[in-house]
Amino acid sequence: MDHSNHTRLLPSELTTDILDGATIYGPGDEKIGHVSHLHGAGPAATVVVDVGGFLGMGAKPVALPIQDLDFMRDEDGDVHAVTRFAKDQLKELPEHTDRPEFRA
Repeated sequence: MDHSNHTRLLPSELTTDILDGATIYGPGDEKIGHVSHLHGAGPAATVVVDVGGFLGMGAKPVALPIQDLDFMRDEDGDVHAVTRFAKDQLKELPEHTDRPEFRA
């Protein structure tokens, strides 16, 4: 997929309602996961990405600063993001565990 023609999201669009479920692509355009949810808002937000798995089973949740993801819309209006990290690199990160009082 050529992301160069996709429209980058504005900071005001980086919300749970818009980003939830967005596909994350790594180098070489490989699908590496999906957005599970966010913690916080704006440039200080943390994005929880479910990496790997199949049909929602066996995915490992990892937390990334929102700055490590370039969110955009494709020609069909679907939101997705690109990151410099490969799937194997994200799988090496510690597993993210939610504490309900911190979930945004």
